[in-house]
Amino acid sequence: MLYILIVGFVAGLLARILSPGPNNPSGFIMTIVLGIVGAFLATAIGQAVGHYGPNQGAGFIMATIGAILVLFIWNRLVASGTIRDYNR
Repeated sequence: MLYILIVGFVAGLLARILSPGPNNPSGFIMTIVLGIVGAFLATAIGQAVGHYGPNQGAGFIMATIGAILVLFIWNRLVASGTIRDYNR
């Protein structure tokens, strides 16, 4: 469990550094959630295209790429007004 939290935090932190945009959800907990959601997204996409088996999960790099994708979707939803930006 601690491993998941550490990988989620590092993947979320890297995604925040690599993804441009001011609309990123902030905070320590949200960074961990971002990395974990990115890992789940990368695992689901990888399993759908046949890259991962049923019992395999995404690695660290794919978790970071998944977190960047989650941030991209978040930024598009904020830009379209679907999600309110509380930082303004």
